[in-house]
Amino acid sequence: MEMGLSNKRVLVTAGAAGIGRAVAERFAAEGAKVLVCDVDPAALESVDPSSGINAASGDVSQSKSVAELFEQVDRRLGGLDILINNAGTSGPSKLVEDVSDEEWRATFSVNMDGAFYCARSAIPRIKAAGGGSVVNMSSTAGFLPYSRRSPYCAAKYGVIGLTDVLAMELGPHNINVNAICPGAVEGPRLERVWQMAANSMGVSIEEIREREFKLFSMRRLVSKQEIASMILYLCSTHGRIISGQSIAIDGQTLATEY
Repeated sequence: MEMGLSNKRVLVTAGAAGIGRAVAERFAAEGAKVLVCDVDPAALESVDPSSGINAASGDVSQSKSVAELFEQVDRRLGGLDILINNAGTSGPSKLVEDVSDEEWRATFSVNMDGAFYCARSAIPRIKAAGGGSVVNMSSTAGFLPYSRRSPYCAAKYGVIGLTDVLAMELGPHNINVNAICPGAVEGPRLERVWQMAANSMGVSIEEIREREFKLFSMRRLVSKQEIASMILYLCSTHGRIISGQSIAIDGQTLATEY
Protein backbone atom coordinates (compact mmCIF):
# COMPACT_ATOMS: atom_id res chain seq x y z
CA MET A 1 0.00 0.00 0.00
CA GLU A 2 1.50 3.32 -1.07
CA MET A 3 1.84 5.53 2.01
CA GLY A 4 2.80 8.80 0.37
CA LEU A 5 5.67 9.37 2.80
CA SER A 6 8.58 9.54 0.35
CA ASN A 7 10.75 12.62 0.99
CA LYS A 8 8.63 13.71 3.94
CA ARG A 9 10.75 15.36 6.62
CA VAL A 10 10.25 13.67 9.98
CA LEU A 11 11.50 14.36 13.50
CA VAL A 12 11.20 11.54 16.06
CA THR A 13 12.07 12.49 19.63
CA ALA A 14 13.76 9.81 21.75
CA GLY A 15 14.15 8.03 18.43
CA ALA A 16 17.51 6.30 18.82
CA ALA A 17 16.11 3.28 20.69
CA GLY A 18 12.90 1.51 21.64
CA ILE A 19 9.58 2.59 20.15
CA GLY A 20 11.10 5.72 18.64
CA ARG A 21 13.75 3.73 16.79
CA ALA A 22 11.12 1.37 15.37
CA VAL A 23 9.09 4.36 14.18
CA ALA A 24 12.12 6.05 12.63
CA GLU A 25 13.11 2.89 10.78
CA ARG A 26 9.61 2.48 9.35
CA PHE A 27 9.55 6.07 8.08
CA ALA A 28 13.00 5.66 6.55
CA ALA A 29 11.88 2.46 4.82
CA GLU A 30 9.09 4.49 3.19
CA GLY A 31 11.63 6.95 1.80
CA ALA A 32 11.16 9.71 4.38
CA LYS A 33 14.00 11.95 5.54
CA VAL A 34 14.30 11.20 9.25
CA LEU A 35 16.06 12.94 12.11
CA VAL A 36 15.99 11.42 15.60
CA CYS A 37 17.04 13.05 18.83
CA ASP A 38 17.96 11.37 22.09
CA VAL A 39 19.74 11.98 25.39
CA ASP A 40 21.48 8.58 25.37
CA PRO A 41 24.93 8.84 23.71
CA ALA A 42 25.21 5.07 23.22
CA ALA A 43 21.82 4.91 21.51
CA LEU A 44 22.75 7.84 19.25
CA GLU A 45 26.02 6.13 18.37
CA SER A 46 24.08 3.06 17.20
CA VAL A 47 22.19 5.03 14.54
CA ASP A 48 23.73 4.39 11.11
CA PRO A 49 23.21 7.32 8.70
CA SER A 50 23.30 4.86 5.79
CA SER A 51 19.92 3.59 7.06
CA GLY A 52 18.36 6.91 6.08
CA ILE A 53 18.20 8.10 9.69
CA ASN A 54 20.24 11.00 11.04
CA ALA A 55 20.76 11.54 14.76
CA ALA A 56 21.20 14.55 17.01
CA SER A 57 21.60 14.98 20.74
CA GLY A 58 18.65 16.73 22.34
CA ASP A 59 16.90 16.96 25.73
CA VAL A 60 13.25 17.79 25.08
CA SER A 61 12.66 18.70 28.72
CA GLN A 62 14.78 21.83 28.23
CA SER A 63 13.44 24.70 26.12
CA LYS A 64 16.92 25.84 25.06
CA SER A 65 17.87 22.32 23.96
CA VAL A 66 14.68 22.07 21.89
CA ALA A 67 15.47 25.40 20.18
CA GLU A 68 18.92 24.05 19.29
CA LEU A 69 17.36 20.80 18.07
CA PHE A 70 15.12 22.66 15.65
CA GLU A 71 18.13 24.52 14.28
CA GLN A 72 19.37 21.02 13.37
CA VAL A 73 15.98 20.25 11.82
CA ASP A 74 16.31 23.31 9.58
CA ARG A 75 19.92 22.57 8.67
CA ARG A 76 19.65 18.82 8.12
CA LEU A 77 16.09 18.38 6.89
CA GLY A 78 15.39 21.80 5.40
CA GLY A 79 12.04 22.07 7.16
CA LEU A 80 9.51 19.71 8.70
CA ASP A 81 6.39 17.81 7.65
CA ILE A 82 5.88 15.40 10.56
CA LEU A 83 6.61 15.55 14.29
CA ILE A 84 6.53 12.39 16.40
CA ASN A 85 6.57 13.47 20.06
CA ASN A 86 7.77 10.12 21.38
CA ALA A 87 10.01 11.15 24.30
CA GLY A 88 8.76 10.07 27.70
CA THR A 89 9.76 8.80 31.11
CA SER A 90 8.00 6.35 33.41
CA GLY A 91 8.32 8.28 36.65
CA PRO A 92 8.21 6.63 40.08
CA SER A 93 5.97 3.85 41.34
CA LYS A 94 4.88 5.31 44.69
CA LEU A 95 1.83 6.40 46.59
CA VAL A 96 1.03 10.10 46.13
CA GLU A 97 2.25 11.05 49.60
CA ASP A 98 5.64 9.49 48.90
CA VAL A 99 6.33 11.26 45.58
CA SER A 100 8.98 13.96 45.87
CA ASP A 101 8.91 17.37 44.18
CA GLU A 102 11.83 16.29 42.02
CA GLU A 103 10.13 13.07 40.87
CA TRP A 104 6.90 14.91 40.03
CA ARG A 105 8.69 17.66 38.13
CA ALA A 106 11.03 15.28 36.27
CA THR A 107 8.11 13.19 35.03
CA PHE A 108 6.24 16.24 33.78
CA SER A 109 9.29 17.90 32.25
CA VAL A 110 9.85 15.09 29.75
CA ASN A 111 6.31 13.85 29.11
CA MET A 112 4.40 17.14 29.15
CA ASP A 113 6.86 20.01 28.75
CA GLY A 114 8.79 18.15 26.06
CA ALA A 115 5.67 17.58 23.96
CA PHE A 116 4.74 21.25 24.29
CA TYR A 117 8.22 22.63 23.50
CA CYS A 118 8.59 20.45 20.41
CA ALA A 119 5.07 21.16 19.12
CA ARG A 120 5.59 24.89 19.60
CA SER A 121 8.75 24.80 17.48
CA ALA A 122 7.39 22.34 14.91
CA ILE A 123 4.07 24.04 14.14
CA PRO A 124 5.40 27.06 12.18
CA ARG A 125 7.58 24.74 10.11
CA ILE A 126 4.76 22.29 9.33
CA LYS A 127 2.47 25.19 8.43
CA ALA A 128 5.17 26.50 6.07
CA ALA A 129 5.27 23.05 4.43
CA GLY A 130 1.57 23.32 3.60
CA GLY A 131 0.43 20.81 6.20
CA GLY A 132 1.47 17.57 7.82
CA SER A 133 1.08 15.58 11.00
CA VAL A 134 1.80 15.64 14.71
CA VAL A 135 1.64 12.46 16.78
CA ASN A 136 1.97 12.69 20.56
CA MET A 137 2.83 9.67 22.67
CA SER A 138 0.41 9.28 25.57
CA SER A 139 -0.51 5.97 27.21
CA THR A 140 -3.44 3.96 28.47
CA ALA A 141 -2.43 5.75 31.67
CA GLY A 142 -3.68 8.87 29.90
CA PHE A 143 -7.30 7.86 30.37
CA LEU A 144 -7.22 5.08 32.98
CA PRO A 145 -6.01 5.54 36.56
CA TYR A 146 -3.04 3.45 37.67
CA SER A 147 -2.38 3.24 41.40
CA ARG A 148 1.12 4.38 42.47
CA ARG A 149 1.69 6.13 39.12
CA SER A 150 0.24 9.60 39.80
CA PRO A 151 2.98 11.69 38.06
CA TYR A 152 2.90 9.51 34.95
CA CYS A 153 -0.89 9.36 34.73
CA ALA A 154 -1.28 13.09 35.25
CA ALA A 155 1.33 13.88 32.60
CA LYS A 156 -0.15 11.48 30.07
CA TYR A 157 -3.68 12.83 30.70
CA GLY A 158 -2.14 16.23 29.95
CA VAL A 159 -0.69 15.01 26.66
CA ILE A 160 -4.19 14.01 25.54
CA GLY A 161 -5.50 17.46 26.47
CA LEU A 162 -2.69 19.11 24.51
CA THR A 163 -3.46 16.85 21.56
CA ASP A 164 -7.13 17.85 21.55
CA VAL A 165 -6.31 21.56 21.53
CA LEU A 166 -3.64 21.22 18.86
CA ALA A 167 -6.00 19.27 16.61
CA MET A 168 -8.59 22.04 16.91
CA GLU A 169 -6.10 24.81 16.23
CA LEU A 170 -4.18 23.10 13.42
CA GLY A 171 -6.94 21.38 11.46
CA PRO A 172 -7.58 24.50 9.34
CA HIS A 173 -3.89 24.43 8.37
CA ASN A 174 -4.09 20.87 6.97
CA ILE A 175 -2.32 19.41 10.00
CA ASN A 176 -3.78 16.36 11.73
CA VAL A 177 -2.88 15.74 15.37
CA ASN A 178 -3.42 12.51 17.28
CA ALA A 179 -2.28 10.78 20.46
CA ILE A 180 -1.11 7.19 20.59
CA CYS A 181 -1.91 5.39 23.86
CA PRO A 182 0.11 2.19 24.17
CA GLY A 183 -0.57 -0.39 26.83
CA ALA A 184 2.18 -2.68 28.08
CA VAL A 185 4.90 -2.60 25.41
CA GLU A 186 7.40 -5.45 25.39
CA GLY A 187 10.99 -4.46 26.13
CA PRO A 188 13.42 -3.44 28.88
CA ARG A 189 11.46 -0.33 29.86
CA LEU A 190 8.42 -2.41 30.79
CA GLU A 191 10.61 -4.74 32.82
CA ARG A 192 11.92 -1.73 34.75
CA VAL A 193 8.38 -0.50 35.43
CA TRP A 194 7.32 -3.95 36.63
CA GLN A 195 10.38 -4.14 38.88
CA MET A 196 9.50 -0.74 40.39
CA ALA A 197 5.95 -1.96 41.02
CA ALA A 198 7.25 -5.17 42.60
CA ASN A 199 9.60 -3.25 44.89
CA SER A 200 6.86 -0.80 45.85
CA MET A 201 4.37 -3.56 46.69
CA GLY A 202 6.84 -5.96 48.26
CA VAL A 203 6.19 -8.82 45.82
CA SER A 204 8.20 -10.56 43.09
CA ILE A 205 8.40 -9.30 39.52
CA GLU A 206 7.02 -12.67 38.41
CA GLU A 207 3.87 -11.99 40.42
CA ILE A 208 3.51 -8.54 38.87
CA ARG A 209 3.97 -10.03 35.40
CA GLU A 210 1.30 -12.66 36.03
CA ARG A 211 -1.13 -10.06 37.37
CA GLU A 212 -0.53 -7.72 34.43
CA PHE A 213 -1.36 -10.27 31.76
CA LYS A 214 -4.76 -10.84 33.36
CA LEU A 215 -5.60 -7.16 32.79
CA PHE A 216 -5.52 -7.47 28.97
CA SER A 217 -8.26 -9.31 27.13
CA MET A 218 -5.79 -10.40 24.42
CA ARG A 219 -3.38 -11.72 27.08
CA ARG A 220 -0.22 -10.46 25.40
CA LEU A 221 2.09 -7.47 25.24
CA VAL A 222 2.16 -4.82 22.53
CA SER A 223 5.06 -4.81 20.06
CA LYS A 224 6.95 -1.71 18.98
CA GLN A 225 6.10 -2.51 15.37
CA GLU A 226 2.36 -2.43 16.10
CA ILE A 227 2.75 1.09 17.45
CA ALA A 228 4.92 2.14 14.52
CA SER A 229 2.35 0.82 12.04
CA MET A 230 -0.41 2.97 13.53
CA ILE A 231 1.79 6.06 13.57
CA LEU A 232 2.73 5.60 9.93
CA TYR A 233 -0.90 5.17 8.96
CA LEU A 234 -1.94 8.38 10.72
CA CYS A 235 0.78 10.33 8.90
CA SER A 236 0.17 8.71 5.52
CA THR A 237 -2.21 9.78 2.78
CA HIS A 238 -4.62 7.10 4.06
CA GLY A 239 -4.88 8.41 7.62
CA ARG A 240 -4.56 12.17 7.27
CA ILE A 241 -8.31 12.77 7.78
CA ILE A 242 -8.06 11.24 11.26
CA SER A 243 -7.46 13.98 13.84
CA GLY A 244 -8.10 14.76 17.48
CA GLN A 245 -8.11 11.08 18.45
CA SER A 246 -6.49 9.25 21.35
CA ILE A 247 -5.94 5.73 20.05
CA ALA A 248 -5.32 2.85 22.45
CA ILE A 249 -2.96 0.13 21.26
CA ASP A 250 -3.19 -2.19 24.21
CA GLY A 251 -4.98 -5.46 23.47
CA GLN A 252 -7.94 -4.00 25.43
CA THR A 253 -7.04 -3.10 28.97
CA LEU A 254 -9.88 -4.40 31.13
CA ALA A 255 -8.75 -2.98 34.47
CA THR A 256 -5.84 -1.19 36.06
CA GLU A 257 -6.04 -2.65 39.57
CA TYR A 258 -4.60 -6.05 40.38
